[in-house]
Parts: sequence; structure tokens; C-alpha cells
Amino acid sequence: MVNSSEFGIRLQKILDYYSISATELSNQISFNRSTISHLLSGRNKPSLDFVMKVLQQFPEVELYWLMNGKGNFPSDKNDSFPPSSTFQNELKNPLSLKKEEKVKLDSNQFSNPDISDEIDRIIIFFKDGSFKSFKN
Repeated sequence: MVNSSEFGIRLQKILDYYSISATELSNQISFNRSTISHLLSGRNKPSLDFVMKVLQQFPEVELYWLMNGKGNFPSDKNDSFPPSSTFQNELKNPLSLKKEEKVKLDSNQFSNPDISDEIDRIIIFFKDGSFKSFKN
């Protein structure tokens, strides 16, 4: 039997590991924010659909650990770091070019008299794979 309050603690560990909020989790797995809030507080028990979506979205999470707290998180199968830590390190250590490596660009090199300066179309891509196109 799943202990609701302990499940909420494990769900919070997942959020902390990936550095995401409950709202971001709800968007990633297409679940109501209120459902996630109730799970985090221990008010409700998780549905099978919720558990399956979490496991599908986050392969480092093991089913037995998520449900019963037994096993490891992150799983020992992947020896990788969480995605957010990689990006945080890149932000802390940005690439810098030495002065002699900088390239000077000639503005005439990119000018093309045949191309108009008017915007023809703007396309917005959404995380769910859909897009919206706005044509002038």
C-alpha cells in the first residue's frame, strides 16, 4: 500500500533533483497542477496514469522506489548528472575568445540587394510539438 505522505516526499525529491517546480512538472506530464499539489501534500494517492507519466518523462526514476521508497533514486542504471546541472555549469563558465581569435566581419559581406527587409512570416513553436504561423 502506498503511503501518501511518503509518496509526496519522494515526488518532491524528483522535483528537487531536476530543479523544476510543481507547475513545470504538471506541464511536462500533462497533469493538473491541483493533482500534483494534492500528491505533494499527501492528501491523495497517485493514480496509475500519473505514475506511468512520471516514469516515462523521467527514466532515472524507478517504479519501486517511487511507490514504496525501496531502491535508489536516481537509478544506478544511468551514471549521468541531472540535465539542469550541466546547463548551470555552462552558465558559470562561459566560453571566451582570445582577442586574436575574434573574427572581424565585413558588413558588405552579408548585404544582399535582392532580399527585402520586410518580415514575411513568423512561426512560433510550442513544447508540445505544435506551431502557429503568422503571415504578413
